[in-house]
Amino acid sequence: MRIYDIIVKKRKGLELSKEEIDFFVQGFTRGEIPDYQVSALLMAIFFNKMNKRETTDLTMSMVNSGDVIDLSSIKGVKVDKHSTGGVGDKTSICLTPLVASLGVPVSKMSGRGLGHTGGTIDKLESFKGFSVELTEDEFINNSNTIGIAITGQTGNIAPADKKLYALRDVTATVDNMSLIASSIMSKKIASGADAIVLDVKVGDGAFMKTPEDAKALAREMVDIGTSVGRKTIGVISDMDQPLGYAIGNALEVKEAIELLKGNGPEDLLELTLTLGSYMLICSNKVKTFEEGKTLLLENIRNGKGIEKLKEFVKAQGGDESLVDNTDNLPKAKYIEEVRATKSGVVTKINAEAFGLIAMELGAGRETKESDIDLAVGIVLNKKREDKVNEGDILAYIHSNDKSNIEKAKNSIIDNIIISKELNEKLPLIYDVVQ
Repeated sequence: MRIYDIIVKKRKGLELSKEEIDFFVQGFTRGEIPDYQVSALLMAIFFNKMNKRETTDLTMSMVNSGDVIDLSSIKGVKVDKHSTGGVGDKTSICLTPLVASLGVPVSKMSGRGLGHTGGTIDKLESFKGFSVELTEDEFINNSNTIGIAITGQTGNIAPADKKLYALRDVTATVDNMSLIASSIMSKKIASGADAIVLDVKVGDGAFMKTPEDAKALAREMVDIGTSVGRKTIGVISDMDQPLGYAIGNALEVKEAIELLKGNGPEDLLELTLTLGSYMLICSNKVKTFEEGKTLLLENIRNGKGIEKLKEFVKAQGGDESLVDNTDNLPKAKYIEEVRATKSGVVTKINAEAFGLIAMELGAGRETKESDIDLAVGIVLNKKREDKVNEGDILAYIHSNDKSNIEKAKNSIIDNIIISKELNEKLPLIYDVVQ
Protein backbone atom coordinates (compact mmCIF):
# COMPACT_ATOMS: atom_id res chain seq x y z
CA MET A 1 0.00 0.00 0.00
CA ARG A 2 1.32 3.47 -0.92
CA ILE A 3 0.22 6.88 0.33
CA TYR A 4 0.59 8.14 -3.27
CA ASP A 5 -2.18 5.79 -4.45
CA ILE A 6 -4.44 6.83 -1.55
CA ILE A 7 -4.00 10.51 -2.49
CA VAL A 8 -4.85 9.78 -6.14
CA LYS A 9 -7.92 7.77 -5.10
CA LYS A 10 -9.37 10.54 -2.92
CA ARG A 11 -8.39 13.19 -5.49
CA LYS A 12 -10.69 11.34 -7.90
CA GLY A 13 -13.48 11.49 -5.31
CA LEU A 14 -13.44 7.77 -4.56
CA GLU A 15 -14.17 6.14 -1.21
CA LEU A 16 -11.21 5.12 0.96
CA SER A 17 -11.25 1.73 2.67
CA LYS A 18 -10.76 1.28 6.41
CA GLU A 19 -7.31 -0.19 5.69
CA GLU A 20 -6.29 2.82 3.61
CA ILE A 21 -7.45 5.23 6.30
CA ASP A 22 -5.57 3.28 8.98
CA PHE A 23 -2.47 3.19 6.78
CA PHE A 24 -2.26 6.98 6.44
CA VAL A 25 -3.35 7.85 10.02
CA GLN A 26 -1.02 5.42 11.78
CA GLY A 27 1.85 6.01 9.32
CA PHE A 28 1.63 9.78 9.77
CA THR A 29 1.41 9.46 13.58
CA ARG A 30 4.56 7.31 13.62
CA GLY A 31 6.40 9.78 11.37
CA GLU A 32 6.62 7.36 8.43
CA ILE A 33 4.56 9.49 6.01
CA PRO A 34 5.77 13.06 5.39
CA ASP A 35 3.71 16.21 6.02
CA TYR A 36 3.60 17.18 2.34
CA GLN A 37 1.85 13.96 1.32
CA VAL A 38 -0.69 14.09 4.17
CA SER A 39 -1.29 17.78 3.30
CA ALA A 40 -2.18 16.70 -0.24
CA LEU A 41 -4.54 14.04 1.08
CA LEU A 42 -6.20 16.49 3.48
CA MET A 43 -6.81 18.89 0.60
CA ALA A 44 -8.34 16.04 -1.45
CA ILE A 45 -10.59 15.17 1.52
CA PHE A 46 -11.45 18.86 1.94
CA PHE A 47 -12.73 19.14 -1.64
CA ASN A 48 -14.16 15.66 -2.20
CA LYS A 49 -15.40 15.01 1.36
CA MET A 50 -15.86 11.71 3.18
CA ASN A 51 -19.01 9.64 3.61
CA LYS A 52 -20.30 8.54 7.03
CA ARG A 53 -18.44 5.22 7.00
CA GLU A 54 -15.14 6.88 6.08
CA THR A 55 -15.66 9.53 8.77
CA THR A 56 -16.30 6.88 11.44
CA ASP A 57 -13.26 4.88 10.31
CA LEU A 58 -11.12 8.05 10.44
CA THR A 59 -12.39 8.77 13.96
CA MET A 60 -11.66 5.29 15.26
CA SER A 61 -8.24 5.22 13.63
CA MET A 62 -7.40 8.43 15.53
CA VAL A 63 -8.84 6.90 18.73
CA ASN A 64 -6.56 3.88 18.30
CA SER A 65 -3.47 6.00 17.64
CA GLY A 66 -2.95 6.44 21.39
CA ASP A 67 -4.32 5.62 24.83
CA VAL A 68 -7.97 4.69 25.33
CA ILE A 69 -9.08 5.42 28.88
CA ASP A 70 -10.83 2.56 30.68
CA LEU A 71 -13.50 3.94 33.03
CA SER A 72 -15.18 0.57 33.68
CA SER A 73 -14.18 0.67 37.37
CA ILE A 74 -16.33 3.81 37.84
CA LYS A 75 -19.83 2.83 38.91
CA GLY A 76 -22.78 3.87 36.76
CA VAL A 77 -23.18 5.26 33.23
CA LYS A 78 -20.42 7.81 32.59
CA VAL A 79 -21.75 10.78 30.61
CA ASP A 80 -19.38 13.34 29.09
CA LYS A 81 -20.32 16.80 27.84
CA HIS A 82 -18.42 18.66 25.15
CA SER A 83 -18.82 22.21 23.84
CA THR A 84 -17.50 23.17 20.43
CA GLY A 85 -16.28 26.43 22.02
CA GLY A 86 -17.62 29.87 22.63
CA VAL A 87 -17.32 33.12 24.57
CA GLY A 88 -18.39 33.27 28.21
CA ASP A 89 -19.18 29.55 28.13
CA LYS A 90 -18.78 28.57 31.77
CA THR A 91 -21.46 25.88 31.58
CA SER A 92 -19.24 22.99 32.73
CA ILE A 93 -18.49 24.77 36.03
CA CYS A 94 -22.15 24.73 37.10
CA LEU A 95 -23.44 21.80 35.03
CA THR A 96 -21.06 19.04 36.13
CA PRO A 97 -21.55 19.35 39.92
CA LEU A 98 -25.30 19.74 39.41
CA VAL A 99 -25.52 16.49 37.41
CA ALA A 100 -23.17 14.75 39.88
CA SER A 101 -25.41 15.86 42.77
CA LEU A 102 -28.11 13.62 41.28
CA GLY A 103 -25.91 10.52 41.47
CA VAL A 104 -24.69 10.51 37.86
CA PRO A 105 -20.88 10.18 37.68
CA VAL A 106 -19.14 12.94 35.73
CA SER A 107 -15.61 11.87 34.79
CA LYS A 108 -14.33 14.45 32.38
CA MET A 109 -11.18 15.46 30.56
CA SER A 110 -11.19 19.13 29.64
CA GLY A 111 -8.91 21.47 27.74
CA ARG A 112 -7.43 24.92 28.13
CA GLY A 113 -8.57 27.97 26.23
CA LEU A 114 -6.94 29.23 23.05
CA GLY A 115 -7.72 32.37 21.06
CA HIS A 116 -11.20 33.78 21.63
CA THR A 117 -12.58 30.66 23.37
CA GLY A 118 -12.10 29.90 27.06
CA GLY A 119 -11.13 26.59 28.66
CA THR A 120 -12.72 24.85 31.65
CA ILE A 121 -9.32 23.88 33.10
CA ASP A 122 -8.15 27.51 33.21
CA LYS A 123 -11.37 28.62 34.87
CA LEU A 124 -11.15 25.94 37.58
CA GLU A 125 -7.65 27.15 38.43
CA SER A 126 -9.28 30.35 39.69
CA PHE A 127 -9.79 28.29 42.88
CA LYS A 128 -6.50 28.68 44.75
CA GLY A 129 -4.72 25.31 44.99
CA PHE A 130 -7.01 23.52 42.51
CA SER A 131 -5.14 20.73 40.71
CA VAL A 132 -6.06 19.58 37.21
CA GLU A 133 -3.30 16.96 37.24
CA LEU A 134 -4.89 13.82 38.70
CA THR A 135 -3.38 10.35 38.68
CA GLU A 136 -5.57 7.65 37.17
CA ASP A 137 -6.27 6.31 40.69
CA GLU A 138 -7.27 9.76 41.98
CA PHE A 139 -9.48 10.32 38.94
CA ILE A 140 -11.32 7.03 39.44
CA ASN A 141 -11.50 7.36 43.24
CA ASN A 142 -13.00 10.88 43.06
CA SER A 143 -15.50 9.71 40.45
CA ASN A 144 -16.62 6.84 42.69
CA THR A 145 -16.62 8.66 46.05
CA ILE A 146 -17.98 12.12 45.23
CA GLY A 147 -19.25 11.44 41.68
CA ILE A 148 -17.13 14.04 39.88
CA ALA A 149 -13.56 14.41 38.61
CA ILE A 150 -12.21 16.78 35.96
CA THR A 151 -8.65 16.58 34.71
CA GLY A 152 -6.53 17.97 31.90
CA GLN A 153 -6.21 15.95 28.70
CA THR A 154 -3.28 13.54 28.72
CA GLY A 155 -0.64 13.85 26.05
CA ASN A 156 -1.35 10.48 24.48
CA ILE A 157 -5.11 10.78 23.91
CA ALA A 158 -5.64 10.64 20.11
CA PRO A 159 -2.13 11.85 19.18
CA ALA A 160 -3.03 11.45 15.49
CA ASP A 161 -5.63 14.19 15.92
CA LYS A 162 -3.06 16.55 17.43
CA LYS A 163 -0.70 16.03 14.47
CA LEU A 164 -3.46 16.21 11.86
CA TYR A 165 -5.01 19.33 13.39
CA ALA A 166 -1.66 21.15 13.38
CA LEU A 167 -1.33 20.31 9.67
CA ARG A 168 -4.93 21.30 8.89
CA ASP A 169 -4.35 24.62 10.65
CA VAL A 170 -1.52 25.61 8.30
CA THR A 171 -2.95 24.15 5.09
CA ALA A 172 -6.43 25.81 5.25
CA THR A 173 -8.20 22.45 5.60
CA VAL A 174 -9.77 22.96 9.05
CA ASP A 175 -13.22 23.80 7.74
CA ASN A 176 -14.42 20.36 6.62
CA MET A 177 -17.32 18.59 8.35
CA SER A 178 -15.75 15.11 8.46
CA LEU A 179 -12.41 16.43 9.69
CA ILE A 180 -14.03 18.58 12.40
CA ALA A 181 -16.37 15.80 13.57
CA SER A 182 -13.68 13.12 13.68
CA SER A 183 -11.31 15.45 15.55
CA ILE A 184 -13.83 16.15 18.32
CA MET A 185 -15.25 12.65 18.58
CA SER A 186 -11.87 10.86 18.58
CA LYS A 187 -10.93 12.62 21.83
CA LYS A 188 -14.34 12.05 23.42
CA ILE A 189 -14.42 8.34 22.56
CA ALA A 190 -10.82 7.81 23.67
CA SER A 191 -11.67 9.49 27.00
CA GLY A 192 -13.85 6.51 27.90
CA ALA A 193 -17.36 7.93 28.37
CA ASP A 194 -20.39 5.67 27.90
CA ALA A 195 -22.49 8.54 26.55
CA ILE A 196 -21.75 12.01 25.15
CA VAL A 197 -23.84 15.18 25.13
CA LEU A 198 -22.53 17.71 22.60
CA ASP A 199 -23.14 21.46 22.84
CA VAL A 200 -22.72 22.58 19.24
CA LYS A 201 -22.44 26.36 19.14
CA VAL A 202 -23.77 28.47 16.28
CA GLY A 203 -23.31 32.14 15.46
CA ASP A 204 -20.71 34.87 15.36
CA GLY A 205 -18.63 33.51 18.26
CA ALA A 206 -18.77 29.88 17.08
CA PHE A 207 -16.96 27.84 14.47
CA MET A 208 -20.28 27.13 12.76
CA LYS A 209 -21.85 30.39 11.64
CA THR A 210 -25.28 29.12 10.45
CA PRO A 211 -27.89 26.84 12.08
CA GLU A 212 -27.77 24.60 9.00
CA ASP A 213 -24.00 24.03 9.31
CA ALA A 214 -24.26 23.50 13.07
CA LYS A 215 -27.01 20.92 12.59
CA ALA A 216 -24.97 19.12 9.93
CA LEU A 217 -21.96 18.96 12.28
CA ALA A 218 -24.13 17.74 15.16
CA ARG A 219 -25.65 15.07 12.92
CA GLU A 220 -22.19 13.94 11.81
CA MET A 221 -20.93 13.64 15.40
CA VAL A 222 -24.06 11.95 16.72
CA ASP A 223 -23.86 9.39 13.90
CA ILE A 224 -20.20 8.68 14.74
CA GLY A 225 -20.97 8.21 18.44
CA THR A 226 -23.99 6.01 17.76
CA SER A 227 -22.13 3.85 15.25
CA VAL A 228 -19.47 2.95 17.86
CA GLY A 229 -21.96 2.19 20.62
CA ARG A 230 -22.01 5.52 22.48
CA LYS A 231 -25.35 7.13 23.26
CA THR A 232 -24.84 10.59 21.74
CA ILE A 233 -27.05 13.69 21.67
CA GLY A 234 -26.26 17.05 20.04
CA VAL A 235 -27.75 20.31 21.33
CA ILE A 236 -27.40 23.31 18.99
CA SER A 237 -27.12 26.51 21.04
CA ASP A 238 -26.68 30.20 20.33
CA MET A 239 -23.26 31.86 20.34
CA ASP A 240 -24.27 35.02 18.50
CA GLN A 241 -23.62 36.85 21.76
CA PRO A 242 -21.55 35.84 24.81
CA LEU A 243 -23.21 33.35 27.17
CA GLY A 244 -24.24 34.99 30.43
CA TYR A 245 -22.67 38.33 31.34
CA ALA A 246 -19.11 37.42 32.40
CA ILE A 247 -16.16 36.83 30.04
CA GLY A 248 -12.90 35.89 31.76
CA ASN A 249 -11.82 33.08 34.05
CA ALA A 250 -12.55 34.07 37.68
CA LEU A 251 -15.43 36.30 36.51
CA GLU A 252 -17.06 33.31 34.81
CA VAL A 253 -16.48 31.07 37.83
CA LYS A 254 -18.26 33.64 40.01
CA GLU A 255 -21.23 33.70 37.60
CA ALA A 256 -21.42 29.87 37.54
CA ILE A 257 -21.40 29.82 41.36
CA GLU A 258 -24.20 32.39 41.40
CA LEU A 259 -26.24 30.11 39.12
CA LEU A 260 -25.90 27.22 41.58
CA LYS A 261 -27.01 29.61 44.34
CA GLY A 262 -30.15 30.38 42.32
CA ASN A 263 -29.05 33.79 40.99
CA GLY A 264 -27.64 32.96 37.55
CA PRO A 265 -28.42 34.62 34.20
CA GLU A 266 -31.41 33.22 32.32
CA ASP A 267 -29.51 32.04 29.24
CA LEU A 268 -26.86 30.21 31.28
CA LEU A 269 -29.59 28.59 33.38
CA GLU A 270 -31.57 27.46 30.33
CA LEU A 271 -28.51 25.94 28.66
CA THR A 272 -27.41 24.23 31.90
CA LEU A 273 -30.87 22.71 32.39
CA THR A 274 -31.04 21.62 28.74
CA LEU A 275 -27.64 19.92 28.64
CA GLY A 276 -28.12 18.51 32.13
CA SER A 277 -31.50 16.99 31.29
CA TYR A 278 -30.05 15.20 28.26
CA MET A 279 -27.12 13.97 30.38
CA LEU A 280 -29.65 12.52 32.84
CA ILE A 281 -31.55 10.86 29.97
CA CYS A 282 -28.29 9.36 28.63
CA SER A 283 -27.45 8.00 32.09
CA ASN A 284 -30.92 6.38 32.39
CA LYS A 285 -31.59 8.50 35.47
CA VAL A 286 -34.76 9.92 33.90
CA LYS A 287 -36.94 9.08 30.92
CA THR A 288 -38.10 12.58 29.91
CA PHE A 289 -36.56 16.00 29.47
CA GLU A 290 -39.06 17.64 31.83
CA GLU A 291 -38.35 15.09 34.56
CA GLY A 292 -34.64 15.86 34.27
CA LYS A 293 -35.21 19.61 34.34
CA THR A 294 -37.36 19.30 37.49
CA LEU A 295 -34.65 17.32 39.32
CA LEU A 296 -31.91 19.77 38.32
CA LEU A 297 -33.93 22.80 39.44
CA GLU A 298 -34.70 21.09 42.74
CA ASN A 299 -30.98 20.58 43.42
CA ILE A 300 -30.35 24.25 42.77
CA ARG A 301 -33.14 25.24 45.17
CA ASN A 302 -32.15 22.81 47.95
CA GLY A 303 -28.43 23.67 47.72
CA LYS A 304 -27.22 20.18 46.75
CA GLY A 305 -25.66 21.50 43.53
CA ILE A 306 -23.56 24.15 45.28
CA GLU A 307 -22.54 21.68 48.01
CA LYS A 308 -21.34 19.25 45.33
CA LEU A 309 -19.25 22.03 43.76
CA LYS A 310 -17.58 22.68 47.14
CA GLU A 311 -16.94 18.97 47.58
CA PHE A 312 -15.43 18.77 44.10
CA VAL A 313 -13.17 21.82 44.58
CA LYS A 314 -11.91 20.49 47.93
CA ALA A 315 -11.28 16.99 46.51
CA GLN A 316 -8.97 18.46 43.85
CA GLY A 317 -7.00 20.58 46.30
CA GLY A 318 -8.83 23.87 45.80
CA ASP A 319 -10.01 26.36 48.41
CA GLU A 320 -13.72 25.54 48.74
CA SER A 321 -14.32 28.62 50.93
CA LEU A 322 -14.19 30.65 47.68
CA VAL A 323 -17.55 29.12 46.73
CA ASP A 324 -19.13 30.85 49.73
CA ASN A 325 -16.98 34.00 49.46
CA THR A 326 -16.61 34.70 45.75
CA ASP A 327 -15.19 38.18 46.49
CA ASN A 328 -11.97 36.36 47.42
CA LEU A 329 -11.56 34.92 43.91
CA PRO A 330 -8.80 36.61 41.83
CA LYS A 331 -9.71 40.29 41.36
CA ALA A 332 -8.42 42.91 38.91
CA LYS A 333 -6.91 46.21 40.12
CA TYR A 334 -8.98 48.35 37.79
CA ILE A 335 -12.69 48.20 36.96
CA GLU A 336 -13.71 50.64 34.26
CA GLU A 337 -17.25 51.46 33.10
CA VAL A 338 -18.10 51.49 29.39
CA ARG A 339 -21.05 53.77 28.61
CA ALA A 340 -23.39 53.90 25.61
CA THR A 341 -22.83 56.71 23.11
CA LYS A 342 -26.41 56.57 21.84
CA SER A 343 -29.90 55.33 22.73
CA GLY A 344 -31.82 52.41 21.24
CA VAL A 345 -32.02 48.62 21.51
CA VAL A 346 -29.07 46.21 21.62
CA THR A 347 -29.50 44.17 18.47
CA LYS A 348 -26.10 42.45 18.30
CA ILE A 349 -23.10 41.74 20.51
CA ASN A 350 -20.22 40.46 18.40
CA ALA A 351 -19.23 37.43 20.45
CA GLU A 352 -15.96 36.63 18.72
CA ALA A 353 -14.80 40.24 19.05
CA PHE A 354 -15.57 40.16 22.79
CA GLY A 355 -13.55 36.96 23.15
CA LEU A 356 -10.63 38.67 21.43
CA ILE A 357 -10.98 41.81 23.57
CA ALA A 358 -10.88 39.64 26.71
CA MET A 359 -7.84 37.82 25.30
CA GLU A 360 -6.03 41.13 24.77
CA LEU A 361 -6.82 42.09 28.37
CA GLY A 362 -4.99 38.89 29.36
CA ALA A 363 -7.91 36.49 29.92
CA GLY A 364 -7.04 34.24 26.98
CA ARG A 365 -4.09 32.86 25.05
CA GLU A 366 -2.86 34.04 21.69
CA THR A 367 -0.64 30.94 21.51
CA LYS A 368 -0.50 27.75 23.59
CA GLU A 369 2.54 29.16 25.42
CA SER A 370 0.84 32.45 26.45
CA ASP A 371 0.27 33.15 30.14
CA ILE A 372 -3.21 34.13 31.25
CA ASP A 373 -4.45 36.47 33.99
CA LEU A 374 -7.28 34.75 35.88
CA ALA A 375 -8.67 38.04 37.23
CA VAL A 376 -9.26 40.06 34.07
CA GLY A 377 -12.07 40.19 31.54
CA ILE A 378 -15.37 41.87 30.79
CA VAL A 379 -18.74 41.85 32.54
CA LEU A 380 -21.63 42.91 30.32
CA ASN A 381 -24.38 45.06 31.75
CA LYS A 382 -26.65 44.83 28.68
CA LYS A 383 -27.53 41.92 26.42
CA ARG A 384 -29.32 41.51 23.10
CA GLU A 385 -32.91 42.92 23.19
CA ASP A 386 -32.16 45.28 26.11
CA LYS A 387 -33.15 48.94 25.78
CA VAL A 388 -30.33 51.45 26.23
CA ASN A 389 -30.21 55.18 26.86
CA GLU A 390 -27.19 57.27 25.96
CA GLY A 391 -24.85 57.22 28.97
CA ASP A 392 -26.08 53.86 30.32
CA ILE A 393 -23.40 51.39 31.41
CA LEU A 394 -22.93 48.75 28.69
CA ALA A 395 -20.14 46.78 30.36
CA TYR A 396 -17.35 46.79 32.92
CA ILE A 397 -13.71 46.20 32.00
CA HIS A 398 -11.66 44.30 34.59
CA SER A 399 -7.95 44.89 33.97
CA ASN A 400 -4.59 44.77 35.72
CA ASP A 401 -2.98 47.03 33.13
CA LYS A 402 -4.20 50.63 32.74
CA SER A 403 -2.61 50.92 29.30
CA ASN A 404 -5.01 48.45 27.65
CA ILE A 405 -8.27 49.86 29.03
CA GLU A 406 -8.89 52.63 26.46
CA LYS A 407 -8.46 50.30 23.49
CA ALA A 408 -10.77 47.73 25.11
CA LYS A 409 -13.37 50.43 25.82
CA ASN A 410 -13.44 51.59 22.18
CA SER A 411 -13.64 47.99 20.94
CA ILE A 412 -16.56 47.22 23.25
CA ILE A 413 -18.49 50.29 22.03
CA ASP A 414 -17.80 49.26 18.41
CA ASN A 415 -18.99 45.69 18.98
CA ILE A 416 -22.25 46.28 20.85
CA ILE A 417 -24.64 47.25 18.07
CA ILE A 418 -27.41 49.61 19.18
CA SER A 419 -30.23 50.16 16.69
CA LYS A 420 -33.58 51.95 16.70
CA GLU A 421 -35.49 48.68 16.87
CA LEU A 422 -34.94 44.94 17.20
CA ASN A 423 -34.77 43.22 13.80
CA GLU A 424 -35.06 39.59 14.91
CA LYS A 425 -35.14 37.44 18.02
CA LEU A 426 -32.74 34.53 18.12
CA PRO A 427 -33.42 31.38 20.15
CA LEU A 428 -30.95 30.08 22.72
CA ILE A 429 -31.61 26.44 21.73
CA TYR A 430 -31.98 25.94 17.99
CA ASP A 431 -32.40 22.20 17.78
CA VAL A 432 -31.59 18.84 19.35
CA VAL A 433 -30.09 16.01 17.26
CA GLN A 434 -30.45 12.41 18.49
